[in-house]
Amino acid sequence: MSGHDDPHGRRLVLLRHGRTAHNHARRIQGQLDVPLDDVGHQQAAAVAPAMAALAPAAVWVSDLLRTRQTAEPVLAACHRAASYDARLREFHLGERQGLSHEEYAAQHPEEFARFHQGDFDVVPGGESTEAVRARMVDALTELLASVAPGETALAVSHGAAIRVATVGLLGWPTEQVHSLRGLGNCGWVELLEQSEAGRLRLLAYHRTA
Repeated sequence: MSGHDDPHGRRLVLLRHGRTAHNHARRIQGQLDVPLDDVGHQQAAAVAPAMAALAPAAVWVSDLLRTRQTAEPVLAACHRAASYDARLREFHLGERQGLSHEEYAAQHPEEFARFHQGDFDVVPGGESTEAVRARMVDALTELLASVAPGETALAVSHGAAIRVATVGLLGWPTEQVHSLRGLGNCGWVELLEQSEAGRLRLLAYHRTA
C-alpha cells in the first residue's frame, strides 16, 4: 500500500504522561509512584482534544499515578473508560530510583555515563531492556487486537518504555532504540497496521499537541 494508508489497518497511539516534579528536577522515577505537577496537569488537559480527535475505541493505561492522572482528561474528552495494566509501566530502575542525575553522576560516574546514553541495563537491580520490550509488546499487541479493523487504540505509558515498545512493535533490533530520541511529556507515537502484511509501520514519532 505504498503512499496510501490501509483503510482496514488498526492505528496504535502511544502517549507519554505529563510532567512530574521528578521530571522537572531530573530525578530518576522508574516505577516510583510520583504525581503530575501543575505543568503536567496542564499538558494532559492540552493533549486531551488531540487524543479525542483520534477517536480511540479502547484506552489502556499504566497503573502508575502519573499515567492515570494524564489519562483523566483524555478519557473525559474521548468518552471512554480505561483499562489499567501494569505491563505498561516504566522501566523499574532498581537501586537508582529517586536519585537526581547529579547525584547519580557523582556517586557512579561510569555507570551514569552509560545510563545517560540510554543503556538502562547497567542499573543494579533494574529491569532489563528485553524484559520491558517483551511486556510492552505483549500488552500493546493485545490492546491493538481488541479494536476492530480501521479503529484506533490508545495506550498511556512512559517515555523509555514507549521507545523500547516502538522498536519492538516494528520488529527492529533492540539496539535501534538509540536511533529514537526521548519523547517529551505528553508527546506521542502513531503506528498503523498494514493488515495484508500483518505488520506495523511508523506514522509519527514525538507528535505534540
